[in-house]
Amino acid sequence: MFEVVKGYPNDLAISAPDDRTFEVTLTNTVAYWNELLAFPTFFPVREDVVSNEAWATDASTYIGNGAYKMTDWVHNSVIVLDKNPDFFDASLVTMDRIEFYLSDDANNMLTNFENGSWALIDDVPTNEIANLKEKYPTEFYVVGQIGTYYVCWNINEEILPASSNLTGNEAEQARAEIRSAIGLLFDRNYVVEEIGQAGQVPASSFVAMGMTNPDGSQFYQTAGHNDGFDGYYNVSKEAFESNFSSAIETLKKYYAFDEATQKFTDFPTLTYLYNTSEGHKAIGEYLQSVLATVGITMNLENQEWNTFLNTRKNGDYSIARNGWIADYNDPICFLDMWISNSGNNDVQFGRGDNENIAIYSMDLTPYGYDTKVENGTWAQTYDVLISAIKTCTDNEIRYKLMHEAEDLLMSTGCIVPLYFYTDIYMLDDSVHGFFSNPLGYKYFMHCTIDK
Repeated sequence: MFEVVKGYPNDLAISAPDDRTFEVTLTNTVAYWNELLAFPTFFPVREDVVSNEAWATDASTYIGNGAYKMTDWVHNSVIVLDKNPDFFDASLVTMDRIEFYLSDDANNMLTNFENGSWALIDDVPTNEIANLKEKYPTEFYVVGQIGTYYVCWNINEEILPASSNLTGNEAEQARAEIRSAIGLLFDRNYVVEEIGQAGQVPASSFVAMGMTNPDGSQFYQTAGHNDGFDGYYNVSKEAFESNFSSAIETLKKYYAFDEATQKFTDFPTLTYLYNTSEGHKAIGEYLQSVLATVGITMNLENQEWNTFLNTRKNGDYSIARNGWIADYNDPICFLDMWISNSGNNDVQFGRGDNENIAIYSMDLTPYGYDTKVENGTWAQTYDVLISAIKTCTDNEIRYKLMHEAEDLLMSTGCIVPLYFYTDIYMLDDSVHGFFSNPLGYKYFMHCTIDK
């Protein structure tokens, strides 16, 4: 995202002419610049501090410019924040100290909430949601959030049967069709109603509900090129049976199918990677059961958060649980994460075997660009398209280009959206002044607690 700054990556055009002024020169007008400035990654920090690469993992070196400063961090246990007397609005900060306890055990979190030890928790056991809604009508919250819960494939995972004679570009086109077909086997309404249970919306696109076009319309409702439904596939309850049947017919093109058992017999075994959470586990088990009904074996592998992130980032998986909540209020924050050199490119687009696959096409000439690529690599198409978006100063065209980018992304079948997020949390009635926003940020500086 820093590529919008002139001189990126090695000689950024930034300066501090005095102690209270910070100047940044951009490569061109950036429509979402103010949104970027509100994103924590853009908060300035001192060069002498960040020269220590471990500065952000130790309370003694961690710095920020917010309402609080970190005074203690016991890893995997608790983070302690104390009021920052140098904060510009310190006189209005009501909480002197906040202790954030760290846990990936939803049952433990609920126990601590119910016994009064913790005043706020941001996860609950999936099987308790219905009961908690009824038991705590004023303390159980479901609020809007701009994000998408999805499954991602490692694009370099071999999913063709051993007997396949497809190679090169033909093979990758087949894999894309297979991945897209498998995405249609999942009943998203079941996932949100029986597992999520918190008002999540079945997702038919990757860019989340809540992102809008320049005219105010929902970006996801104008995604794809289909009549009668929004996005890239029909997520209505009525369409599920048809989606499922269509997916089976597609998969029959590539795999042996036993008509007697209605199962495929030569689909390679898959592994589904997820991080510790009852909710993620429940979704993984559902996906596993669906695939098992058609003869596809998918084993589940659970890893703790940090290990999980590294495994997924390194591409050491076949399918993985994933999710993305908007960093700032512009669709590009969902789309630029998939360029070849992005640190968020867990799918491995443009890397490994995929680096030399040349099956992607784009035509930007209708938008005034002299750029048209037939059967190019990911770097020659998607990376170029995202670069065009980030340098485009015509907002109407920029949004059209972002729709083109999502079209290309979804054509790979590597991104399988399941639902658009809502944010679930429980807040004790004694707490006042707390608020959150649809980007997932929670604010405590104006909180008070009844004694």
